[in-house]
Amino acid sequence: MLTVPVYNPAGEKVGEESIDPADFGGGVNKQLLHDVVLMHLANRRVGTVNTRGRADVAGSGKKLFRQKGTGNARAGAKRTNKRKGGGVAFARRNRDYSYAIPKRAVRAAVRMALLSKFQDGQALVIDGLNLSEPKTKVVAQALRAIRRPDLTEDEATVAVGETKAQALSRTLDHRSILIGLPAHDPTFYRSARNIEGVQVAHVADFNTYDILKQRYLLLTREALAVLKQRVKEKVGRRPAPGATPAEGQAESATTATSTDADVEAVAAPADPEG
Repeated sequence: MLTVPVYNPAGEKVGEESIDPADFGGGVNKQLLHDVVLMHLANRRVGTVNTRGRADVAGSGKKLFRQKGTGNARAGAKRTNKRKGGGVAFARRNRDYSYAIPKRAVRAAVRMALLSKFQDGQALVIDGLNLSEPKTKVVAQALRAIRRPDLTEDEATVAVGETKAQALSRTLDHRSILIGLPAHDPTFYRSARNIEGVQVAHVADFNTYDILKQRYLLLTREALAVLKQRVKEKVGRRPAPGATPAEGQAESATTATSTDADVEAVAAPADPEG
């Protein structure tokens, strides 16, 4: 079991939350994370580049002068990429760079990305940060008070006569952070959107790229509970329309039994005397 520290907005550690690695895939497949991150980057690519080739620039396609007898090197049309004002060779056009990876692989990558944050000590939980109105100062003060969870003992030791900048270097101030919320909260979003390096998202909208891009993962206690519930959900077989779960299970069992009987009948050798 992994543990995640819980802090209050004043920066005091008030407890711990346990994480079962089995719920998040049990391990991290770096190749899968790499493939999914590349997919997200490709899907975000705009692809609006447009250059003009030989067919797009002005000018005649007539041969400039005859092939032989002039003493010059042979030449063709003046729109070639070798000449000034000519078209671009292999001109790039608008195109769609997006592609898809199987949904099961994408969901598994999200779980692995979260697990990597828990294993590396880059995840923490905040309790009691409730905003009734947009206040950037409240969120900024909380980040300035909470200590980074991945500090070693030597780094966490307060030095005598240290400066204010050295003290802030041990906190989440001016760090890239992904804040996870249990639901869409416009008030919290407006409070944190002006803080450099901070990204706010609903846990249902988490993706592999955003999780790995931000160094720290900050979850509210409610968001962690929602996240645990989501990763435990498994997609099962849909029951028949109008059938209760018990009827659906009974139908599946009957189908499986009859199928097994048919397989045994086909596999049984024929009686030569019969």
